[in-house]
This record gives sequence, structure tokens and C-alpha cells, in this order.
Amino acid sequence: MDLNEYQQYALVTANKALDERGRIANGALGLAGEAGEAADLVKKHLFHDHPLDRDKLRSELGDVLWYLATLADAVGLELDDIAAHNVEKLRRRYPEGFSADRSMNR
Repeated sequence: MDLNEYQQYALVTANKALDERGRIANGALGLAGEAGEAADLVKKHLFHDHPLDRDKLRSELGDVLWYLATLADAVGLELDDIAAHNVEKLRRRYPEGFSADRSMNR
């Protein structure tokens, strides 16, 4: 499955009653909320000595992806295009791979 196929499936399960403004708000707020849930699992693992629940993290990351897909659609973007644009940005920023120096001096 490619990213655009995933995005199309995600849209099947999105709330069709929302207008454009509602779709944007739901996508952005849901994305932030689910990213926060993923971050909380990592925080508890790193700082509270909880075991890392990879299944729960996978589920939360899936929710992040779902909200990303619906938000992107709400503003007329496709996930494949977003991914390609990000790869090009990273290639320009780190042409030979990550370096701390390039990270600090971009």
C-alpha cells in the first residue's frame, strides 16, 4: 500500500458531516493529540521506567497517520506529495546524511 492509497482509505472512515473548517480543525487537533499520546508513551518509558509498549505505540502512530492523512486532504494535499517534498528538503539540508554541524548551521 502506498501513502495515497492509505489516505484514500482513511477518508472512508472520516466524518463526512464536517465542513472544510471542521475537517481542518479536527485534523490538526487530532494530530496534535495523538502525537502527544505517542510522546507520552516514550516519556513514561524513558523517565518513569515503564516498559515500552510497542503495540500501543504502533496504534498511536497509526492514529497520527490517520489524522495527518485527513488534514492533508482537507487542505488539498496528498501524502505521497508531502513525503516527496520532505525528502527533497532533507536532501538539500543534509546532502551527505545527517551532521550535527549542518543541523546547527542551516
